[in-house]
Amino acid sequence: MADRNEAPYGAINWELIGSWLELDPADDGPFWALNLMKYHEVARYRDGREGVSGRQADDAYAPFESLAAVGAAITFVGDVTEQPLGSPTWDRIAIVRYPTRAAFLAMQERSDFKKSHEHKEAGMEFTTILSCEPSDVVGTDGGDGQLVMVVDQGGDPVTSDDGVVATLDAEGIIIGDERTYRRATFLRTTEPVDALVTRAAAGGDAFVVLLNPFIDQLAASITDATD
Repeated sequence: MADRNEAPYGAINWELIGSWLELDPADDGPFWALNLMKYHEVARYRDGREGVSGRQADDAYAPFESLAAVGAAITFVGDVTEQPLGSPTWDRIAIVRYPTRAAFLAMQERSDFKKSHEHKEAGMEFTTILSCEPSDVVGTDGGDGQLVMVVDQGGDPVTSDDGVVATLDAEGIIIGDERTYRRATFLRTTEPVDALVTRAAAGGDAFVVLLNPFIDQLAASITDATD
């Protein structure tokens, strides 16, 4: 993808950011930022502090006040318990719903956000952040079965007989590498995960991850936005 500069944990897609800066406010609206996160084993603070893991540094980052100030909210956070497909191997998945793309850009300029960002820089080895909009909500948050996320580059959506919690169509990569993705599908399923892996792999470079969520309001956040 063109016009990328490096951040400590990934390449910023300035082409996408530039299109947001030129966006007419009347055409702006809610989007969901899907964060795929891989941590350093030991955080790398610029001041040399020691004894902090990458995960602990990310926990310290948690910019709740900055998000609330621009009308954004964390709608999902889950630890990866298993990843049978895709590289790198992610540690945690998080989703933030922003009221507008302008709100996302405004948050980057807040002093409280900049101050807390040192923890993300220290803890994150690599991250991919997708700007997404929902295309489908079938289920509800919680419920029976294993929660699985499939991120794919194309082909037919990966579904399950047990139902889809939500499908997020990717507008583009905010931060990442040269790979692009079409969608992220969240499923609760009782079927063998190997079957999902086979279907996901048919669509190109893909991720299949099993998740243990501790914030699980994705479907509700989409339903609330569309009511």
